[in-house]
Parts: sequence; structure tokens; C-alpha cells
Amino acid sequence: MNEPISGASSRRVARRRAVIGGGAAAVAAAGLTGLALPAMANRAPAQKRSGRPEARWGVQAGSVTCTSGLVWARSDRPARMIVETAATESFRNARRFQGPLLAPGTDYTGTTALAGLPPGQQVHYRVLLADPDDPGLTSEPATGTFRTAPERRRDGVRFTWSADLAGQGWGINPDIGGFRAFEEMRGLDPDFFLFSGDTIYADNPLTETVQLPDGRVWRNVITEEKAKVAETLAEFRGNFRYNLLDENLLRFNAQVPTVAQWDDHDVVNNWYPGEILDDERYTEKSVDVLAARARQAFLEYFPISPSSRQGRIYRAMRYGPLLDVFLLDMRTYRNANSPNRQPEDTQGILGREQLEWLKAELSRSRAVWKVIAADMPLGLVIADGETDFEAIANADPGAPLGRELQIAELLRHIKHRRITGTVWLTADVHHTSAQHYQPAQAAFTDFEPFWEFVTGPLNAGTGPASELDATFGPERVFVKAPEKFGNPLGGYQFYGEVEIDGDGGELTVRLRELGGGVVFTKTLHPGLVGQ
Repeated sequence: MNEPISGASSRRVARRRAVIGGGAAAVAAAGLTGLALPAMANRAPAQKRSGRPEARWGVQAGSVTCTSGLVWARSDRPARMIVETAATESFRNARRFQGPLLAPGTDYTGTTALAGLPPGQQVHYRVLLADPDDPGLTSEPATGTFRTAPERRRDGVRFTWSADLAGQGWGINPDIGGFRAFEEMRGLDPDFFLFSGDTIYADNPLTETVQLPDGRVWRNVITEEKAKVAETLAEFRGNFRYNLLDENLLRFNAQVPTVAQWDDHDVVNNWYPGEILDDERYTEKSVDVLAARARQAFLEYFPISPSSRQGRIYRAMRYGPLLDVFLLDMRTYRNANSPNRQPEDTQGILGREQLEWLKAELSRSRAVWKVIAADMPLGLVIADGETDFEAIANADPGAPLGRELQIAELLRHIKHRRITGTVWLTADVHHTSAQHYQPAQAAFTDFEPFWEFVTGPLNAGTGPASELDATFGPERVFVKAPEKFGNPLGGYQFYGEVEIDGDGGELTVRLRELGGGVVFTKTLHPGLVGQ
């Protein structure tokens, strides 16, 4: 975003009875009541301390399949991570999984792989952190829960998605209750949360207070690492720890698995590989150096699959017979931002290897629905300065040029391979909308109609509706956006909900506004190449 800086299934019903208190238990186990104190995030872990290890940053689950998952935790000192799982909160007949040694090299974070889990069932887990020199000395248990993916189609699937957290100077505000969107989403009891990028705002420092035009004052919880732009690995890590000061997010993490991708503000605004910054706030000018540090912190602070821990963020998540999610990385492999009108472009926004991977994965997918999770929209014009473009669209309504060429190739592949059930979910632009792309009104016509849904922000500045580029024939069926840039107190904070019916297979998208309920609904039908 270019902006000024300043019908539930039985397994879900059963879960509701056990879980709502579980998130609070996890927060209590982490030693947090209300908003955590910034000092907790700033305390540098010592090599040896008296007492027991502590898991102040809660727990998270991710990469959940029918029979497996990952659990994440962070210690305040070196500790061995141990995870116990059970079918109930009593932890009777618990299974124990030995995890990694949490050490300085990963900022005392780590994930433990769980295997042999029952499909489509509630899994309760607790994390223990053991002193490596005295294994009998362990932390208080930090508890969480998640559902494994369904093996049976009739169980259905529900998830939420959004992006943009603590952006444009709007951080954790204790006066309004912090990151409220997470508590609202937790109440929906989704199977998982798709975090569509801008998971931190490494380039947007925070101040204690912000004076608003109407006389009100926005107040931020602040930490040392959020007082300046992130340049060092420690500062990027501190940005992730900052978000974990929020009680709403801790409760949410203890109940809802997260699958995350990144976007520009996880490093710096509108970045691309090879860029050299012209920004006096930075002493490190190489974006490649900043991106490497940001990537390490990103992979440390989310429960990411092993392949991604080798550095690759794009990946597929197979969530039972109804759903595959293909998470894209539109940052790492892109070419430089430019006027974006070159007649040939093999690199584009995805890079050739990622594009071929996506085409192959879509072709082999047997899921009823194939969600393409893109961190940037397709046909919304997003400028980078006066002449260049940040995303795919180039404001030229004619035949595909520049980065549009890759999208044309992908859409053509989906049509000719007769790939059914594709839906695009995205974010980035700080407003919500629904676009229906139709070849009948497009300059490029060799594709089948499809839908793209946009949401966000979770807690960040708000932005006006973006201009549409006609190359792929988008019709804006719905949009809700402010007329000018604004702050979270003005509203326009959004997230989306997707529900796939286990009986008929229909996929329903609900665009939601924080505190305002559903603002738009669209139901799509299974088994179609285009709709």
C-alpha cells in the first residue's frame, strides 16, 4: 500500500464448548493479564537464569493437515521444547513429542512437529520448556488447541483471512482494547487463519501518542524495536515480539492455527530484489540484506513447514478433500518496479520457477476448491511513485504487458487444463472489495471467469478504493473504502470469512468489517472451471 506514514459442523460445535476458556488459559499460562508490558518484549534472554523457563509469548499451531501439525513457542532462555497432546483438556493418555532446543540462534523460538493425529478431530496440546541442564525443571504449561483437517468431505471447512497489522503508526492501543479483530475472528471459531502479508510493519515506527485531526489522541504501546525502522535481525525479531504483546492475538493463536505469507512491509515499503534504498532513516541501504534478515525473523516467528524453513515462503497447504490453498510469494522473485509495459517478461512478479510450480500444483490438485492466496491483487492499480507500478496492473487497459504476461499465462493454463474451483484471496490495499473477472469485457480473453476477494487491514491505516485495470476485465461488484487515508478509529478495518459446505460443496465468502458484521456475501458453486 502506498500511504502516508503516520452452518457449523458437529466437530466445530463440540470444540466451542472446550475452547473459549482454553485461549484464556494460554494467556494466563504465559503470565499475561490485560495488555502485556513492553518490558517483557525488551528483556534480553540471559544464557543462564535462576528459576524456571517461561513461555511469555504464548503458543501457535500451523501447517495442519489431516494427521499432522506444527506447534510453536518461544522461551525466555535456552530450553528444550516438549509438546504433549490429548483428545481432552484433562490430558489423560497424553502423547509426548520431543521438540528442539530453543537457543539464541533462533531467538529462543522453535516448532515441534506432531504426527499420527486423528483426522477431523480436536487436538489439545500443552508446551513445556525444560531446563537443558535440569530436565526436571520445566515451565508452567502453555496450552492450546486446534482441529486437524477433515478426512471426510461432509465435515466442511471454515477459515478467515486478512492482513496489515500495526501499520502507518497505529499499533497496540490499550484505550480501544488492542488488536480487536483477532478476538472477533476467534468468536467465529475458524479452522485456520490465512495471514495474507504485512504481518509486521518493519518500516513504520511507532510513537507513544498520535494527535488526530478531530482532537482525539491515539495511544500506542511501544517497545525499543518499534521506535525506529527495522534494520538488524534483532529489530525485525522485535517487531514480531511486539505483536505478541497483544492479549487478543495470544488468545487467538492458542485457538486458531495460522498460515502466513509475507508482503512489502515485512521488509520495507514496495521493495524488490536488488533495490538500493534512498531513505535517510536507513543506514543499511541494501534491500537484499534487509530482506534476508526479515525472512529469518518471519520464519522464526510463525509455525512454518520445514520446506519453508529452508527459505521458501511459497507453498501449498492441503486441507482435506474440500480445499487446497496455494500461498504465493510476490516479493522474493519479482523484477524491479517499473512502468511495467515491457512486451516480454519471463521473470514477472512470481519468477519462472514459482509460476511453473503453481501451474503444476493446480493441475495435480484434486480438491474441490483451490484457493490462490496472493499477497497483492491482480487488476487493482497500485502505483510506486509517479511512473512505476508496485503490483501486476499497469493502468493500461490493453493487451497484457509486463507482469500481466505471467497472469495471462496462468489464467490460460487454468482454462485449457480445465482446472475447476479456483478462487483468488488477497489483501494489501487497506480496503475491502469483490471483483469478477470476465473475458467478455477484457482485452485478454483466453481465460474463464473468476472471482477475486480483497480484505484488510486488521489494525492499520485505511485507504481509498484503487483504480481498476481493464486488461483482465474486472467488474467491481462490491467495495467499501474511505474517501481518503484514515486511521483505525475511523473504521474500515476488515477481514474475510470463507465457509465450504460439506454437503453441497458450495463456497461462501463473507467480507466482514470489524464491529459491523458482514458487508458482502457471495456463494460460488463447485465443479466449474469458470463462474
